[in-house]
Amino acid sequence: MKQACILVTGGAGFIGVHVARRLMQGGHRVILVDNFNPYYDPALKEARVQKLLADTHHTLYRVDIADHNAMREIFQKHSIASICHLAAQAGVRYAAKDPFAYEHSNVQGTLTLLELAREFSVRNVVIASSSSIYGDAAHYPVKETDITDKPISLYAATKRASELMAYSYHHLYNLPITCLRFFTVYGPWGRPDMALFSFTKAALEGKPIDVFGQGHMARDFTYIDDIADGVVKALEKNLPWAVVNLGRGKPESLMHMIELVESATGKTLEKNLLPMQPGDVQKTWADITQAKALLGWEPKTSLEEGVPRFVQWYRDYFSSNTP
Repeated sequence: MKQACILVTGGAGFIGVHVARRLMQGGHRVILVDNFNPYYDPALKEARVQKLLADTHHTLYRVDIADHNAMREIFQKHSIASICHLAAQAGVRYAAKDPFAYEHSNVQGTLTLLELAREFSVRNVVIASSSSIYGDAAHYPVKETDITDKPISLYAATKRASELMAYSYHHLYNLPITCLRFFTVYGPWGRPDMALFSFTKAALEGKPIDVFGQGHMARDFTYIDDIADGVVKALEKNLPWAVVNLGRGKPESLMHMIELVESATGKTLEKNLLPMQPGDVQKTWADITQAKALLGWEPKTSLEEGVPRFVQWYRDYFSSNTP
């Protein structure tokens, strides 16, 4: 008899690998799927799996989630009880270079998983959404009940499309689904395209940084361990249908984050103040009342704690991975 397991898509990704580790530490059997695409250096993804999952028992498939036949073979081979769908084409600005990558991964990939969840009677699906779907909000903090029909980036549009498809599958097939709207996730093993990564790199290399929005932007920075905890709680709760914000619940100015990088690195950054980039929002700020009520979740890590941890990881990782 096949052992019930949890499928984690984007399993070599920043959030995926932390969630997978947490699940396996909790005694769950985990199947990972990741296509190791070159949006950023796949070596970082390989290192995440090698380092963070070294002492775990897991199965990893190097498969594109939009490949229906390949994904169906995985479902046929394993008894998948839950899906934790974290794979996506990330980034707001990359859409100017390859818009169809977003349709492929975020729309077609999500639809593939929903259809397989229906076909194989999966008991629970948790899908990663994004704070970007709120666009330039009319008020803050943003709530899950706010209107989200004016995305200002293609990435946001595809993430909202994923939520809408998910609801249709819940409604038509009684499929239990929770959509989690992540707010600016950061921490060790983070993505190189994120501001904290690039600012830390610049500080240690003595290079200037571009600061968009003239430095007036604010983000609800949320530490990776808190996000992983929220994802695991959503998988355990198995709610019939829910859309939930996962954020720190406290917006911080971009300039404050830069000051924390300077403090942690002991370097002063030269800053090029530039206008807002197309698709960027001025501020993100999550109302996390729903997360507390439905999931029993509350973030624990402040930006003042999280940034130095990231900088220390960055120093350690690149000191041991530089020829």
